Amino acid sequence: MNDNTKKGFRFKQYEAPFLSPFDKLFEIFKELITHTSGDFDEAIDWLRALDKEYKLTDSAYTIDDFIEDLKRKGYIRDELKDDGTTGTGITAKTERAIRQQALDQIFGNLKRSGSGNHKSKHSGNGDEHIGEFREFHFGDGLERISLTESLRNAQINNGVESFQLTENDLIVEETQFKSQMSTVLMIDISHSMILYGEDRITPAKKVAMALAELITTRYPKDTLDILVFGNDAWTIPFRDLPYLKVGPYHTNTVAGLQLAMDLLRRKRNTNKQIFMITDGKPSCVRERDGSYYMNSNGLDEYIVDKCYNQAQQARKLHIPITTFMIANDPYLQKFVNRFTEANQGKAFYTGLKGLGEMIFEDYEANRKKRVK
Repeated sequence: MNDNTKKGFRFKQYEAPFLSPFDKLFEIFKELITHTSGDFDEAIDWLRALDKEYKLTDSAYTIDDFIEDLKRKGYIRDELKDDGTTGTGITAKTERAIRQQALDQIFGNLKRSGSGNHKSKHSGNGDEHIGEFREFHFGDGLERISLTESLRNAQINNGVESFQLTENDLIVEETQFKSQMSTVLMIDISHSMILYGEDRITPAKKVAMALAELITTRYPKDTLDILVFGNDAWTIPFRDLPYLKVGPYHTNTVAGLQLAMDLLRRKRNTNKQIFMITDGKPSCVRERDGSYYMNSNGLDEYIVDKCYNQAQQARKLHIPITTFMIANDPYLQKFVNRFTEANQGKAFYTGLKGLGEMIFEDYEANRKKRVK
């Protein structure tokens, strides 16, 4: 043996992975196009301003070169605007890239923090091993038998010299069942989502895009509907998420809940849930004659009572509502507490930081159910 051979660790200064000039700018561009709700010209103006301040490019590769590469690679296209002029718009390829980036940002943080290990109190015939063992029972599938644990058990029970493996020695590993889930994600697009100098709609959009990408790629049997609610409520397709903007709206929480329950009634999955992202109090309801009753001053008893009624109706349909409240006003928390009690759901009082991770954790936890 060569005594000069040494084993150990070699430490050196961190070197960032190589990224081409296009890839470096594209990472920033995807972030900017999300903040500008798909406005290409505004995103490029921001990119030029960042380039001027932080020297992102050089003479060998300029912002104009980047724009040409975006066209050549199919990320942008020329399009006709509503006013009859021509402009530049993003393509479906860019929309997918933005959703994937949102997924990487949120789900990547979840994995690094260790928060993704969601253990359930229940076990049964399922599809995910959880590292817990028990004795073999009649009817257990052979694929669930742990060979290592069973051989070890046989060796302890029967000894090495007269080794034999009997049914009494068999050990099976518990599994956890992940059920199919139908989810409706409600996003508040009332004017308060951009008030007070804080952009609350962009993080909500990122969560929606990441959740859409997660479900379509990793849980294709699950369903996700996304609806927005202002004065009224309506659904939006995944491809429209980058373009989502806040409107000059009040907050018609009742309309959002009614539409969410209508969507879930049509789903065949037995497991259904509603996620609601909001930062404001309910301030609007639509009357039977089509008119709107609005009141932004405090909590209007007439409006909030209708919200409580919707929460109770969802409870009767076995649809839990999880509210993510992006506000910390005590009187609003009191309303959410009563709303949650009426539904027997859950509520999280959170800022914008960590919103995505909390929703992902709750989604993963809710997919797991007990199978006897």
